[in-house]
Amino acid sequence: MAGKSAVRTDKAPAPFQGAPYSQAIRCGDFVFVSGQLPLSPGGEVMGTTIEEQTEQVFKNLKAILDASGSGLHKIVKTTVFLVDFADFAAMNEVYRKHVGDVPPARSTVAVKEFPRGARVEIEAIGSL
Repeated sequence: MAGKSAVRTDKAPAPFQGAPYSQAIRCGDFVFVSGQLPLSPGGEVMGTTIEEQTEQVFKNLKAILDASGSGLHKIVKTTVFLVDFADFAAMNEVYRKHVGDVPPARSTVAVKEFPRGARVEIEAIGSL
Protein backbone atom coordinates (compact mmCIF):
# COMPACT_ATOMS: atom_id res chain seq x y z
CA MET A 1 0.00 0.00 0.00
CA ALA A 2 1.27 3.46 -0.85
CA GLY A 3 2.20 5.77 1.99
CA LYS A 4 0.17 8.78 2.89
CA SER A 5 1.18 12.42 2.79
CA ALA A 6 -0.50 15.55 4.08
CA VAL A 7 -1.68 18.31 1.74
CA ARG A 8 -1.46 21.90 3.00
CA THR A 9 -2.24 25.18 1.27
CA ASP A 10 -2.51 28.71 2.60
CA LYS A 11 -5.36 29.31 0.11
CA ALA A 12 -7.81 27.47 2.39
CA PRO A 13 -8.38 27.60 6.15
CA ALA A 14 -6.07 25.66 8.44
CA PRO A 15 -7.63 22.94 10.63
CA PHE A 16 -10.27 24.54 12.85
CA GLN A 17 -8.83 25.82 16.13
CA GLY A 18 -5.63 23.83 15.56
CA ALA A 19 -7.46 20.49 15.69
CA PRO A 20 -5.33 17.40 14.91
CA TYR A 21 -6.29 16.74 11.29
CA SER A 22 -4.93 17.60 7.85
CA GLN A 23 -6.63 19.68 5.17
CA ALA A 24 -6.26 16.58 3.01
CA ILE A 25 -4.34 13.33 2.73
CA ARG A 26 -2.93 11.91 -0.49
CA CYS A 27 -2.82 8.12 -0.49
CA GLY A 28 -2.47 5.92 -3.53
CA ASP A 29 -4.48 7.30 -6.43
CA PHE A 30 -6.77 9.41 -4.24
CA VAL A 31 -6.88 12.54 -2.12
CA PHE A 32 -9.19 12.66 0.90
CA VAL A 33 -10.23 16.23 1.72
CA SER A 34 -11.40 17.03 5.24
CA GLY A 35 -14.79 18.67 5.60
CA GLN A 36 -14.64 22.32 4.57
CA LEU A 37 -16.70 24.99 6.28
CA PRO A 38 -17.40 28.34 4.56
CA LEU A 39 -14.33 29.94 6.11
CA SER A 40 -11.83 32.26 4.48
CA PRO A 41 -8.16 31.26 4.67
CA GLY A 42 -8.01 33.57 7.69
CA GLY A 43 -10.79 31.68 9.45
CA GLU A 44 -13.74 34.09 9.09
CA VAL A 45 -17.16 32.77 8.04
CA MET A 46 -17.88 34.02 4.53
CA GLY A 47 -21.48 34.76 3.59
CA THR A 48 -24.76 34.44 5.38
CA THR A 49 -26.90 32.70 2.75
CA ILE A 50 -26.52 29.03 1.92
CA GLU A 51 -25.53 30.01 -1.63
CA GLU A 52 -22.71 32.29 -0.46
CA GLN A 53 -21.50 29.75 2.06
CA THR A 54 -21.56 26.88 -0.45
CA GLU A 55 -19.53 29.00 -2.91
CA GLN A 56 -16.89 29.56 -0.21
CA VAL A 57 -16.79 25.84 0.58
CA PHE A 58 -16.09 25.13 -3.10
CA LYS A 59 -13.33 27.77 -3.15
CA ASN A 60 -11.70 25.90 -0.27
CA LEU A 61 -12.18 22.49 -1.88
CA LYS A 62 -10.71 23.77 -5.16
CA ALA A 63 -7.65 25.23 -3.42
CA ILE A 64 -6.95 22.01 -1.53
CA LEU A 65 -7.63 19.72 -4.48
CA ASP A 66 -5.45 21.87 -6.76
CA ALA A 67 -2.63 21.78 -4.18
CA SER A 68 -2.87 17.99 -4.13
CA GLY A 69 -2.63 17.60 -7.91
CA SER A 70 -6.34 16.82 -8.30
CA GLY A 71 -9.20 19.23 -9.02
CA LEU A 72 -12.94 19.75 -8.71
CA HIS A 73 -13.46 17.81 -11.96
CA LYS A 74 -11.80 14.76 -10.35
CA ILE A 75 -14.07 14.52 -7.29
CA VAL A 76 -15.50 10.99 -7.05
CA LYS A 77 -17.38 11.22 -3.72
CA THR A 78 -18.67 13.96 -1.44
CA THR A 79 -20.51 14.13 1.82
CA VAL A 80 -22.57 17.27 2.39
CA PHE A 81 -23.58 18.26 5.90
CA LEU A 82 -26.44 20.76 6.29
CA VAL A 83 -27.80 22.42 9.41
CA ASP A 84 -31.21 22.90 7.77
CA PHE A 85 -32.61 20.66 5.03
CA ALA A 86 -34.64 23.66 3.85
CA ASP A 87 -31.28 24.74 2.34
CA PHE A 88 -31.00 21.56 0.24
CA ALA A 89 -32.32 22.92 -3.08
CA ALA A 90 -30.34 26.18 -2.91
CA MET A 91 -27.15 24.32 -1.94
CA ASN A 92 -27.72 21.97 -4.90
CA GLU A 93 -27.88 24.87 -7.36
CA VAL A 94 -24.40 26.01 -6.33
CA TYR A 95 -23.08 22.45 -6.01
CA ARG A 96 -24.22 21.60 -9.56
CA LYS A 97 -22.11 24.47 -11.00
CA HIS A 98 -18.92 23.04 -9.53
CA VAL A 99 -19.07 19.27 -10.04
CA GLY A 100 -19.24 19.01 -13.83
CA ASP A 101 -21.23 16.81 -16.18
CA VAL A 102 -20.52 13.59 -14.27
CA PRO A 103 -21.39 14.46 -10.68
CA PRO A 104 -19.70 12.45 -7.94
CA ALA A 105 -21.38 9.95 -5.68
CA ARG A 106 -22.78 11.85 -2.71
CA SER A 107 -24.40 11.56 0.68
CA THR A 108 -26.20 14.46 2.37
CA VAL A 109 -26.66 14.48 6.12
CA ALA A 110 -28.44 16.82 8.53
CA VAL A 111 -26.45 17.98 11.56
CA LYS A 112 -27.41 19.99 14.62
CA GLU A 113 -24.98 22.90 14.21
CA PHE A 114 -21.58 24.15 13.10
CA PRO A 115 -19.34 26.73 14.74
CA ARG A 116 -19.60 30.44 13.92
CA GLY A 117 -22.98 30.29 12.19
CA ALA A 118 -21.83 28.09 9.32
CA ARG A 119 -24.69 26.29 7.57
CA VAL A 120 -22.85 23.80 5.33
CA GLU A 121 -19.76 21.60 5.31
CA ILE A 122 -18.56 19.40 2.45
CA GLU A 123 -15.88 16.72 2.49
CA ALA A 124 -14.58 15.18 -0.72
CA ILE A 125 -12.56 12.35 -2.20
CA GLY A 126 -10.80 13.08 -5.47
CA SER A 127 -8.76 11.00 -7.88
CA LEU A 128 -5.20 12.03 -8.70
